[in-house]
Amino acid sequence: MKSTVTSLLTILMVSCSVFAQSPEFTEPWKDPNIALAIDPYEKNDIDWEKLATDKRVVAIIHRATIGDRADRKYTERRDEAKKRGYKWGAYHFGRPGDPTKQADFFLRTVKPAADELIALDLESVDEGKDMSLEEARVFITRIKEKTGRYPLIYANNEVTKAISDQYGTNDVFSKTHLWYARFKRNVTDFPSATWKTYTIWQFSSEQNCSPAKRSTCLYTVPGTEYDMDVDVFNGTLDELRNKWPFDK
Repeated sequence: MKSTVTSLLTILMVSCSVFAQSPEFTEPWKDPNIALAIDPYEKNDIDWEKLATDKRVVAIIHRATIGDRADRKYTERRDEAKKRGYKWGAYHFGRPGDPTKQADFFLRTVKPAADELIALDLESVDEGKDMSLEEARVFITRIKEKTGRYPLIYANNEVTKAISDQYGTNDVFSKTHLWYARFKRNVTDFPSATWKTYTIWQFSSEQNCSPAKRSTCLYTVPGTEYDMDVDVFNGTLDELRNKWPFDK
């Protein structure tokens, strides 16, 4: 019996190791065929001409709303980006409070076109500061009711793990795509009960950069400052263009 248990544990450990070291979790941005995106908000500067020199950046997901306030740069940035041929997306930064009102406000502000991604940003599990997971479930359901599609869920590892632990695969969260936030080169402990992997991974931001040493950034996007959030798509440039806005 003991040897059987040991063998099973060994197999499990090997399987987990193989998954954790899979290519999408090991500096995927170093592959020149993999697509990138940025996700700015009103305080990030963008030099559009310089940005255009990086052909791997094919999508922009901009903050549209935060709680009950609209981002001041959202509309002008959307118009400029779409004119330049970027795939476009909008996200709502969830705050405590009525999630149905927040969802409706987000949709009134964004008026998302069929080719525009929509997302919900769940910043933490601190219910006094950010939208709770139960509120998020209501928000997601409202978006689905109004648009016929599910938003992507932006979540750091703590939030991803909380969703994975509390809801598993039999909940509205499992119907969404994951926009994962983890600012490190490799991930070996991805919580995989709700999502098997990420669709987009936010891997670089001011959390692993500094203005004095841009070399500390995991990726530098031309035309942006050190604090620009950079995301890697789990696939190629053509795959991102074909699958966007991930509503299937």
